[in-house]
Amino acid sequence: MSSAFPSTGIYKRALDVVASCATIVLLSPVLASVAIMVKICDGGPVLFRHRRIGFGGQTFECLKFRTMKIDAELRLQEWLLKNPVAAEEWNATQKLKYDPRLTPIGKSLRRSSLDELPQLFNVFRGEMSLVGPRPVVAEEVPRYGRDIAHYYSVRPGLTGAWQVSGRNDVSYTERVRLDTEYCTTWSFTKDLTIMLKTLPVLLSRRGSY
Repeated sequence: MSSAFPSTGIYKRALDVVASCATIVLLSPVLASVAIMVKICDGGPVLFRHRRIGFGGQTFECLKFRTMKIDAELRLQEWLLKNPVAAEEWNATQKLKYDPRLTPIGKSLRRSSLDELPQLFNVFRGEMSLVGPRPVVAEEVPRYGRDIAHYYSVRPGLTGAWQVSGRNDVSYTERVRLDTEYCTTWSFTKDLTIMLKTLPVLLSRRGSY
């Protein structure tokens, strides 16, 4: 991939390292508190590690606080078999407004996006950036078509244009358009604008489920 793309730039990477490290230290009490709540909820693992596609098409383990029950996949398949409308929603967006897999604490973490805080470590390690397209799974790659080359040209972001533009209320086609536009028109000003918009969006919980 060409070094002209934003997420390979030394200055953007330097900002990612400094900001993620500082945020991890600043939010360490929150990280510890959430970890304890997840653990005592059902005794399962604190973190959920999911294979995602990153820069250059390479896979990495995207970190999240676990929000799902231990038998989540079985619950999902049973739910989709019993509910054709939910199956259609899942096939279209890979999301469910009502998700039977979620633990009680998981629902709150999802709504507040606190489950994504461990991705600060992905940013620090260079697998993600503070701002960029949200990381996708392998099954989502065909949805990008030829535009997947733009997605591959940057590191996935902790936040991004999709996240501040409606998240799950936005169609997947619009999500691809937003990601492509970000990759092809990147600037530090755009990154700063997205970061400033992120907190109000998270507080409003628009499109979060």
